[in-house]
Amino acid sequence: MGITIWIDADSCPTVVRNHTVKIAAKNKIKVYFVANKKIPCDEQPFEMIICDSQKDAADDYILEHATALDLVITRDIVFADRLVQKEITAINDRGTAFTIDNIKELLSDRDFDFALFQAGVVKHSRDGYSKKDFEKFSNCFDRTLNKLIRRLEWQQ
Repeated sequence: MGITIWIDADSCPTVVRNHTVKIAAKNKIKVYFVANKKIPCDEQPFEMIICDSQKDAADDYILEHATALDLVITRDIVFADRLVQKEITAINDRGTAFTIDNIKELLSDRDFDFALFQAGVVKHSRDGYSKKDFEKFSNCFDRTLNKLIRRLEWQQ
């Protein structure tokens, strides 16, 4: 039993997918992209799992197959909450590690922001993905992956 990296791939930026696969290959860690359509990646190796197009099909697949030694990369805070409750390590593509200590606050912030959007107080914006976002992700990914590797070594 080893570490597996699962990417909730529908909304994951290309640079994050490429970086993850490249680092995983160096550490001989398997990477799965899970989505409802084929998602490209410049790096190899990775496996693509295509799920039904129904809501949360990719999330449900990952949740069913991931274990406590795995890492999931997702932008979906509601899904991250499900992972954290199952004690599965989860981070997002902007450098946030989801934990039992921060997930409820992050969910609350998400709900508040959505309520403001629905009320027309703020507009929904897609700021894009910056070099700073990637740097935060990369640092969080490295820290998190190293913790999982140490945990795996300790268990063996």
